[in-house]
Amino acid sequence: MGEAVVALLAPPDRTRQGLALRMVDMTVGGGGHAGLLLAATAPAGRLLGLDRDPAALAAAEHALMPFAGRFTLARSAFDAVDRVAAAHDFAPADAVLMDLGVSSRQLDDPARGFSFRSDGPLDMRMDSDGPVTAADLVARLPEDELARIFKEYGEERHARRIARAIVRERAASPIATTARLADVVAAAVPARERHTARIHPATRVFQALRMAVNDEAGQLARGLEKAFEVLGPGGRMAVISFHSLEDRAVKRFFKDLATGCTCPPSFPVCRCGRVPRATLLTRRAQRPAAAEVAANPRARSARLRAIEKVSVDKISGAVDAATNRRAA
Repeated sequence: MGEAVVALLAPPDRTRQGLALRMVDMTVGGGGHAGLLLAATAPAGRLLGLDRDPAALAAAEHALMPFAGRFTLARSAFDAVDRVAAAHDFAPADAVLMDLGVSSRQLDDPARGFSFRSDGPLDMRMDSDGPVTAADLVARLPEDELARIFKEYGEERHARRIARAIVRERAASPIATTARLADVVAAAVPARERHTARIHPATRVFQALRMAVNDEAGQLARGLEKAFEVLGPGGRMAVISFHSLEDRAVKRFFKDLATGCTCPPSFPVCRCGRVPRATLLTRRAQRPAAAEVAANPRARSARLRAIEKVSVDKISGAVDAATNRRAA
């Protein structure tokens, strides 16, 4: 969704004056979005690209060479964006982007263990120095905890059946590869669903394990808060998510930021003191165009939401308006 990201974060009215916009790409990956943003904000725009994956940073370094001198790369998780941005003079930022989930580069590398389409070690760590792999979770967690992960992070209907099968099978021999786990999961799902489901039976289980290994839900919650702190007044923030669990979290966070006074209408004046801290730029999540999905089928589930941080003057005006409402 490159064009949509640029339209939201670097529209002409923000770039035509040649301002030195400070942008933070919290999931720089291979540098795709970063390159588009740097091109749109030439010649003065600067970008800080973050990623937990050293291989992604190396790929981004190569891809962004045409913009040498205008970007900085750093290894970081979401919840450290405030410290890293401050350390590199990117706070307050004019634009922040979060592109959630796993990258195509990671999915397509069997050695990373993110996908069951090619056999490989059951790893799934975005940070190769992370202490826990998916194989560790599959080998050690009790049935109840495995079922919770599959249900909570994968929204898997057969979470308990699958967890029970994993515990049974690992007692016979270790489940250490993606192919073996996929086979165990597929065998645990009712046969009628194996043959009629639109997706592979192991899809949700792999998603859930990946999220657990990388603490993606916790990183998202903390990262959203930190990213908004980094954003300067009038700055814009966009988030691309790829499944309903992430999208709901982003939607709730943005809605909360955009919500003002919640006092009952019967109150003559505002007592809660709540004012909007952001304006929604996307009332509904934007979806990729058909042409983009045709070119990149993995984009079909992408959802894009964005906000603009309210300036101090607007907050003050909102406070006055809420305090004086119905005063007449």
